[in-house]
Amino acid sequence: MAPRVLISDALSTAAVQIFKDRGVEVDFQPNLGKDKEKLAEIIGNYDGLAIRSNTKATAKLLEGATRLKVIGRAGIGVDNVDIPAATAKGIIVMNTPFGNSITTAEHAIAMMFAVAREIPAADVSTQAGKWEKNRFMGVEITAKTLGIIGCGNIGSIVADRAVGLRMRVIAFDPFLSVERARDIGVEKVELDELLKRADFITLHTPLTPQTRNIMNAENIAKTKKGVRIINCARGELVDEAAMREAIVSGQVGGGGFDVFSDEPATANPLFGLPNVVCTPHLGASTTEAQENVALQVAEQMSDYLMRGAISNAINFPSISAEEAPKLKPFVALAEKLGSFAGQLTETGVKKLTITYEGEVAELKTKALTAAAIAGFLRPMLSDVNVVSAPIVAKERGMVIDEVTRAAEGDYESLITVTVETERQTRSVSGTVFHDGKPRIIAIKGIKIDAEFAPSMIYVTNEDKPGFIGRFAGVLGEAAVNIATFALGRDAPGGSAIALVQIDGETPAGTIEKIQAIPGVKQAKALKF
Repeated sequence: MAPRVLISDALSTAAVQIFKDRGVEVDFQPNLGKDKEKLAEIIGNYDGLAIRSNTKATAKLLEGATRLKVIGRAGIGVDNVDIPAATAKGIIVMNTPFGNSITTAEHAIAMMFAVAREIPAADVSTQAGKWEKNRFMGVEITAKTLGIIGCGNIGSIVADRAVGLRMRVIAFDPFLSVERARDIGVEKVELDELLKRADFITLHTPLTPQTRNIMNAENIAKTKKGVRIINCARGELVDEAAMREAIVSGQVGGGGFDVFSDEPATANPLFGLPNVVCTPHLGASTTEAQENVALQVAEQMSDYLMRGAISNAINFPSISAEEAPKLKPFVALAEKLGSFAGQLTETGVKKLTITYEGEVAELKTKALTAAAIAGFLRPMLSDVNVVSAPIVAKERGMVIDEVTRAAEGDYESLITVTVETERQTRSVSGTVFHDGKPRIIAIKGIKIDAEFAPSMIYVTNEDKPGFIGRFAGVLGEAAVNIATFALGRDAPGGSAIALVQIDGETPAGTIEKIQAIPGVKQAKALKF
């Protein structure tokens, strides 16, 4: 029986035809995404679900999706898909991460021009029969400094256009190397310097815990007076109440906002302000972009349903069904080792080396490397997946080195992830035991034996008496229960490492108290 796909949002007829041409049965109901009850009634009849942003693939909806194998999102954002719930049910979630990059970048540039010259307000005034030539005194773009926060795929396109407009371009992006910045004609700077120097600021970073409200009252106060701010990325990057106050006070000279913290935005603190241009999330709304992502999602979904090929998967590596059983535990190991290194990396990355020793070196290491890169980048770039990760790393100028060699130690298979940053080099090694569980067996060359757990605390310290008691005391005072406690050291009285699994989240303020223990060099809460 041919696989069945439900299209519950508007997709082009060309995309529908791609499914049919490849032997997939299609049920095209473009308005169904707005009818939650009807969608829940029929979702159990389909192998695939193709959506845009109207359909909400919630955990509740997926409970009834007994046949569903794949969800395809025509676009990059998957905020409307419960990925953990889909993963738990074995449903592949795909997106089309690069189909609307040019369109979004162009919209940011258009918003910058509109704000610089007050075009929307001037248009309304002129069509009302007024001739307020002296009222709309704009500013030139040429020779101004544009600050780009997030210089990945879209940000680098904006940079290219801005350089062509003879702007000076500076960028803040922890994963952007100095060499890559030089290649695309921008100057890499820290966030505070960007805020201080920029005449225009445009946001192109994913929404993560680190970037949420990155334009808050504190950071807005650091900007040049009269700065103009553009946001075509995610609404939650901006503290909208603080932004309103800054515009009213004149600290911010104007802004262009295509995204808002609550959408559809029928009311917002930014509405009604002078020299503020607002659009209804039009970043990806061009004929070309909508067609591109629709065709891509149809191709990807039909390839998976008919041949088992996986492309642009958010929650699973791009490997064939034949390779999956042998690779799966090592994919999990590589991803977690990368995540461990990524959560501890706070400065620009020069090089990422993944070394495979023993039997694992004979497997499809490309998929493993992609998993390691995705794990490394994901703490800062939430939208990255195992397919897009190598491309994202390349865009930021990261050097990726893959090394394979025969086993040299006590383990049949060993994976080591080494990160070289602008300040230091750090490595973490792991293996998979016969129980199939990935384990950490060395950090920075110090032997340690620990399973990965959802919530962990990592500490490096001087190997001196009293540390364990003080450390346990801090956790006890915070009512934190220790599940496992792994220790390692390079030499008596030298450098020591503690990797502790705890129950639940790390309470606020706990890491700061650990950091204050004498002899502690670094303390970090980790999540896996």
